Amino acid sequence: MRWITDIEAGRQLCLHCRKLHPLTVRTCDRCGSTLHQRIPHSLAITWSLAIAATIFLIPANLLPMMVVRSIAGEDAGTIMDGVIYFLEHGEAGIGIVIFTASVFVPFFKLTVLFYLLLNIHLKRAHRALFGLKLFRIIHFIGKWSMLDIFVVALMVGLVQFKNLATIVTGPAAAAFMLAVVATMFATEHFDPRLLFDTELEQRKRKSIPKGEAHV
Repeated sequence: MRWITDIEAGRQLCLHCRKLHPLTVRTCDRCGSTLHQRIPHSLAITWSLAIAATIFLIPANLLPMMVVRSIAGEDAGTIMDGVIYFLEHGEAGIGIVIFTASVFVPFFKLTVLFYLLLNIHLKRAHRALFGLKLFRIIHFIGKWSMLDIFVVALMVGLVQFKNLATIVTGPAAAAFMLAVVATMFATEHFDPRLLFDTELEQRKRKSIPKGEAHV
């Protein structure tokens, strides 16, 4: 499939109001923002945030997400403990939703981000269109990534029986929140147009005759 990038068309998109401008324009005439051909430092920021999110996900899945304190003692559970609890008590729907939003989605988003970053660095231009489809998927599902935190916060607010039982958030909640936020920012800073720039670079190299210098 043959496509034309904005670079080939001599256009640049305002990253704020999405208006197209010629390459000679430096400031958007609609919103006044400084124009950039690509998101500045997109790869460096995305790599940093994706790695940070991966690190935060380790304690988020190993440490307790929720702690129940009652007269019988203290009981702490991880994300997977909560999923298993709902599955064992006949609430498979809730368990699947929590597993999907709190385990599958974060790891899936990070896997896709690393896949896209590696495709750019390894110059895999033939996978640009497939990479764009994956990026649109993780960008769409990103707003559901905090579901587990919302469930814990709701239970903390509702289940407070004075001295009989209380529910508090565990240390995994903060780590999970940081992982989700880092992943969301990584997705926002990734510029999918870089996937197609790789294909454009390869076409330019092929068009240069052998022995001719490219300046």
